[in-house]
Amino acid sequence: MEWHVTDAQSLALIDREIGGHTFSPAEYEIVRRVIYATADFDYQSLIRFSDAALQSGAAALAARTTIVVDVPMVQVAIASTIQHTFANPVYCSMDALTRPQKEKTRAAWGIETLARRYPEGVFVIGQSQTALTAIAELIETEDIRPALVIGTPAGFVGADVAKERLADSLVPYITINGRKGSSVVAAAIVNGLVDLAWQAYGQEQLGAS
Repeated sequence: MEWHVTDAQSLALIDREIGGHTFSPAEYEIVRRVIYATADFDYQSLIRFSDAALQSGAAALAARTTIVVDVPMVQVAIASTIQHTFANPVYCSMDALTRPQKEKTRAAWGIETLARRYPEGVFVIGQSQTALTAIAELIETEDIRPALVIGTPAGFVGADVAKERLADSLVPYITINGRKGSSVVAAAIVNGLVDLAWQAYGQEQLGAS
């Protein structure tokens, strides 16, 4: 991401307001990105990282692993960062060809279809609780083994349960405790992670191109 003067000033304000913390440097970079995108300091205490989530996600991005997202808003929000770095393929659940079904939402069927196609992909669920539930079910039945799942949908019915199921899984994840979350949060996490991965792996990618 290309930072401007106002961005730097805002990040400095965030740093001052947060003060001391227990995040690793990489985790803190993600946290401050989320707070910057939302102006909500609650995320400092709500964001959860599994062990090695950032390492696994960064390595997957550097390997140009496919990214699967639940809604177009996330896809659009991460497109520029992806295109200017690792150029991973990005697919959206809403574009997946599925037969009309009554039992699940379009996002859930679409994410399930793409998950079976890219079982070791990076999954970014920013809005759809039903899509995150579908991913959790596929993980529990060992049909897929994602490199990373970012699950941040907001909601009062089912979203917190879906997030807990993700947190109970054995796959790398980043999620938000409780009811809060959004596609904006998911995109901020992805863009922050891409920048971290580019710092770690970018020269290798440039040398290979």
